[in-house]
Amino acid sequence: MTQTNMARANNAQAARIPLRLLRSMLFVPATSERFFAKAIGSDADGVIFDLEDSVAEAQKDQARKILVSALNDLDFGRKTVAVRINGVDSPHMYKDVIALAEHGPRLDFIVQPMVDDARHVQFLSTLLDQVERSKGRSQRIGIEAIIETPLGLEHLREIATSSPRLENLSFGAGDYAAAMHMKNHVVGAPDRSYRISPSVEFGESGTPDQFGDIWHYPMARIANACKAFGLHARDSAYADLTNEAGFRAAAMRARALGFEGKSVIHPSQISMCNQVFSPTSEEVAWAENVLRELERAAQRGDGAVSLNGEMVDEAHVKLARNILAEHELLIHKEVQKVAQKGSRPS
Repeated sequence: MTQTNMARANNAQAARIPLRLLRSMLFVPATSERFFAKAIGSDADGVIFDLEDSVAEAQKDQARKILVSALNDLDFGRKTVAVRINGVDSPHMYKDVIALAEHGPRLDFIVQPMVDDARHVQFLSTLLDQVERSKGRSQRIGIEAIIETPLGLEHLREIATSSPRLENLSFGAGDYAAAMHMKNHVVGAPDRSYRISPSVEFGESGTPDQFGDIWHYPMARIANACKAFGLHARDSAYADLTNEAGFRAAAMRARALGFEGKSVIHPSQISMCNQVFSPTSEEVAWAENVLRELERAAQRGDGAVSLNGEMVDEAHVKLARNILAEHELLIHKEVQKVAQKGSRPS
C-alpha cells in the first residue's frame, strides 16, 4: 500500500470510530454489584466491567449472568460502557462474547486482554460478526485491545490494522511487567532502580541521580501506533491508591506522549484523571490565539507569525485544532449532562 493510500485508510478508520471521551475509564469487578450504581453515577467518562482478572475462576459464569442483567436493567445515560472479557487462552472467552453480544444492548465496546497478534482481534471480531448478524443487532460493538505482552508490542502494526471494529489500544503495565520479569510490583509506578548515578558511575561527586521511566518505550510505541492508524490511546492503571501525586505525574507523562486517558481502579482517581486529560483554559486560549493570528497573517500573505516571541506556523495550526476539538467534545458532554438531568423526573 502506498503512503497516500495508507493515509486515506487511516483517515477512513478514524472517521468510523465514534467520538468518545476516554479520559477516565473506571474498572469495576462484574461480581461487585454494590458498586455498579456508584460507578455509573460517578464523573468517570466510562465504566469497564471486568470479567477477567478481578473475577475468580469459580465465579466466571455467575459474574457473566450478573453483568448481562445489569447491562439490561441499569440506566447508564450517555456514559461509555465497556466490558473486559477473558482472553483467548481462556475457556470463558467465547461464552463472554456470545452472552454480551446477544443480551447486552447497552455495550459500546469489548476490552480484549492479552492481545499478542492480529489473529486475537480478528477472532473476536468474527465472533461479533456472527452474533450480530444472527440477532440483527443494529449497534456495532467496538473493540479495545490491551497491549500487555512483549509479543503484543512487537506486533503492534498488525494489531492496529487488524479489524474495522478496533477503536482503542490500551497499555497493561501489570502483565507487561510480569512478562518482562521486571521487579517493580507497583503497577504503573516508576522503579527507583532504573537510574544513572553519576557520583558512583562517573565519580562526579554531588551530582544528583538521573531517573528514567521504565514505561516510556512501550507507551511511546502504543501512542505512535494509535496516531498512525486512527485509534484512541489509553494508559494503564496506577495501583498505588495512596500516592495522589504519583498518579498525577503518571497521567501527565501519558498525556505528554499523546494518550487520551487512563484506566482508573478507584473513584478517588477520577477527578484528577479528568483534569489532567482535559485542555486547560490557558491551552484553549493559546489555540484560539494561534488560529486567529495565523488567519490574519494569511490575509497578509504570510505563512508564519511571531506570537509572544514564538514563531508559529501550519504545524501549530494542527496542534491548536486538536486542542479545540478536545475542548468542544468536553463542552458537548457538559451540555448533554445538563439536558439529561433536566429530563429526569424530580
